[in-house]
Amino acid sequence: MREPILVTGVAGFIGFHLARRFLADGWDVIGIDNLNDYYDAHLKRARVRELKDQSRFHFQRCDVADPSAMAKLFAAHRFDFVVHLAAQAGVRYSLGHPHAYADSNLIGFLNVLEGCRRRDCKHLIYASSSSVYGANKHMPLQISDNTDHRVSFYGATKKANE
Repeated sequence: MREPILVTGVAGFIGFHLARRFLADGWDVIGIDNLNDYYDAHLKRARVRELKDQSRFHFQRCDVADPSAMAKLFAAHRFDFVVHLAAQAGVRYSLGHPHAYADSNLIGFLNVLEGCRRRDCKHLIYASSSSVYGANKHMPLQISDNTDHRVSFYGATKKANE
């Protein structure tokens, strides 16, 4: 029997489409999202409603930055695969709201890592951002390019997680 796949940030564009694909391929999916209002929360809820039409999908409103909620999630389920997409996005927003980025992108990532470590997760996929390349002018960007000159706190949090 296959364990369910955990998709964090399941109400976002990528998380939603990835969860749909996993479901179409016959996987059970547990999706979490805090459904914040950084962008249209109605759209996020509509995506979750569509996913809930699938019997193999289970949604939990959960903030990855909440250590207690994440510990409960990992205690209740065993995941062989975790796809961590949840993050506070947006370069400009990070200038005025740095705590949102520290909480979601740093503490949240730590909570996911700890859950995976404690429950012996076999595979963790993490979504970073091109913002880690910061002031790099070399195009097209390559994985071997220098990432030492980020220009936003958002990019710094994503690089820290790498």
